[in-house]
Amino acid sequence: MEQLTELLQQAHAGDEAARERLFAVAYEELRAHARSLLRSGGRNTFLDTTVLVHESFLRFQQAGRLNGGDRGHFFAYAGRIMRSVVVDFARKRQAERRGGELERVALDTQLAEDLRASDEQMLRINEALQALEEVDRRLVQVVEMRYFVGMTESEIAGALGVAERTVRRDWEKAKLLLLASLR
Repeated sequence: MEQLTELLQQAHAGDEAARERLFAVAYEELRAHARSLLRSGGRNTFLDTTVLVHESFLRFQQAGRLNGGDRGHFFAYAGRIMRSVVVDFARKRQAERRGGELERVALDTQLAEDLRASDEQMLRINEALQALEEVDRRLVQVVEMRYFVGMTESEIAGALGVAERTVRRDWEKAKLLLLASLR
């Protein structure tokens, strides 16, 4: 973890070699988060763990400088990138299937825990997150870190600089707002 923090600080300062080493050091943890994401909700994207992590790394490389220099910010950023990869793959598959019969699935308040997202659902979730971002950016960050990266409440609290209780309240609020938006 110390090596990761040191590499993050170097990458934040603009060291390109540190950015590449950063991925190697964080690779196994990113794979674990990707595996969790795909197991819990991204099965229908036809992505596998390796493809998701490598696509995320390519986007990370193209993105430019890091905004934060600690582990929590890095994994929050990784969650945003993984979300964009999953959504883009869903859009691509959706475009390929235009005109086909799409199955409607009702969602309940267990949105993030029980979601087996189809391509259409993933796109709707992304649109709902974009709308929620206009209302409260922190709620979206909590959803991205918890659902797309699989971080714990304490990890999210550390990354956002808030109490765990605040993260729990934000998580519940985000689930309810997303549910209302998806209906």
